[in-house]
This record gives sequence, structure tokens and C-alpha cells, in this order.
Amino acid sequence: MSTERPKPKEQRLVYISGGCRSGKSSYAQQLAESLPGRRAYLATCPRIDVEMDHRILLHQRQRDGRGWDTIEEPLALDQALLKAAAFNVILIDCLTLWVNNLLYAARQRQQDLTEADIAFRCRHFLAACRQFQGTIIVVSNEVGMGLVPEDSLSRRYRDLIGRCNQLVAQAADEAIFMVSGLPLNLKPQPDRG
Repeated sequence: MSTERPKPKEQRLVYISGGCRSGKSSYAQQLAESLPGRRAYLATCPRIDVEMDHRILLHQRQRDGRGWDTIEEPLALDQALLKAAAFNVILIDCLTLWVNNLLYAARQRQQDLTEADIAFRCRHFLAACRQFQGTIIVVSNEVGMGLVPEDSLSRRYRDLIGRCNQLVAQAADEAIFMVSGLPLNLKPQPDRG
């Protein structure tokens, strides 16, 4: 009987952002599949219509036969992470839909969701990330690089996801911005020595 202890898992948070169809999800999946151990895809997208069902099916097919488990959680990301200790790698796709889901749930309760509320939720999410012994890869959209939205709800959403993205990127060990399928490393900066 061996008395050798198993090596602790590496703790790492990778943040990947970019515009729609910039290659974020594909890059994140490739990164996750390059890492050893059990992988889970934590999906934040609710099933709301036929078109979304089709998109979900396409994402699932891209992971078929590649050793993925799927966790569906639209709201309580922190709780989902705390229950996922058996995994070595978790890919969360995406924060953009998570914030959308939180905003929708607040509006259903006839409440406002403020930047302070999002910061609070992000702090809980990041605390759960720090407890996870493994690699967490988080995908999010950059939604504030275009025109100012016409209506107040859309402007609020843009501001909420912007606040969320800032907090997660600041806490991340690595931050990558995807442009036309190409990764731009924002953090850490490449060693030029």
C-alpha cells in the first residue's frame, strides 16, 4: 500500500471574453480539453425557445465523445461550483447569460438589479472559484463596444455585464480577449525577456 499522497489540483481562473462569434467558446473548449482530469461544462443558458434548443444541441454535439459532463445552472453559479469538487476543469459558458438570467429573475420579482447587486453576486461567485481546486474557464461577451443601446433596460444590462466582466477579469489569473478567432492575451502579459 502506497503512503504517497495525491498531488493537489492546480487552482487557476481563466477569463475569456470577446464579441459574438469571436471564437470564445471554441477556444475555451480547446483549452479545457488540453488539461488533464475530469471536465464539466457549466451551462447558464435556459431553454426558452426552439432556436435556443437548437443552439444548445449544437454546443452539446461539439462536446460529444470528448469526456464532458454537463451541469445546467442559470442562476446559482457559486452553489454549482461548490457541488462540483469532483471535477478538475470547469468551463462556464457564459457570464453574459448568467447576468441576463439574474436581471430577468429580478424583474419577475418586480425588483431592480443594480451594479452593487451584480458586484455582490460576483464576489460570491469568485469566492466559490477560489475554493475550487482545479481550473475554471469563464466565457463572457464584451457587449459595451458598440452603440449605446436605445432603451434603459438594454443600457442597464450593458452596464451590469460590464461590471461583472471587470470584476472577474481582475480576479482571474489569465484574461484572454478573442478577436476574429484569435486570442489576445491581456493577463498575464507575455514574458518579453
